[in-house]
Amino acid sequence: MGNQLAEIAPAPPFLPPFQALHVVVIGLDSAGKTSLLYRLKFKEFVKSAPTKGFNMEKIRVPLGGSRAIPFQVWDVGGQEKLRPLWKSYTRRTDGLVFVVDSVEGERMEEARVELHKITRTSENQGVPVLILANKQDLSEALSVSEVEKLLAVHELSSSTLSYVQACSAVDGLGLHQGLEKLYEMILKRKKTLRHSKKKR
Repeated sequence: MGNQLAEIAPAPPFLPPFQALHVVVIGLDSAGKTSLLYRLKFKEFVKSAPTKGFNMEKIRVPLGGSRAIPFQVWDVGGQEKLRPLWKSYTRRTDGLVFVVDSVEGERMEEARVELHKITRTSENQGVPVLILANKQDLSEALSVSEVEKLLAVHELSSSTLSYVQACSAVDGLGLHQGLEKLYEMILKRKKTLRHSKKKR
């Protein structure tokens, strides 16, 4: 079952063969992080119990036509007592995926605080952030523009590339589009870092 997405694909030009992009999925508890990861891995909805620590899955996601990009995805529990551990997983990551429950408007302020806290740590300065507005299959879900506003995405550091994508773990809506955007942001950052090193 775990090999459903393991099709053979050439590595992108900046990646050595078989080196996956390191991505960390974080967000408040019950936002749907693990269900989103399993939707990508198994191409079906898997109802999961709250994550007590972390899950790690290696997946290949077809992006930009026929290419399958390898991702090593760490899904870290979102309970309040686990959030101080996020920094340990996000250190030196290529990209962050921050998942919010679009139905829980009353927890958006809590999510905003955690999003801004993790993106402002010294290790995560400039790391691209994909914000997944999950549970868009429900009629009461907030829109992308409402989520952007409540999370104050415009107040993130100017060096942090970010994008908000509507999605649903139930039917897979928006997941590939979101990862495509994250991949583009990661490439852009790597290119910028290469140029800045050459100038030194």
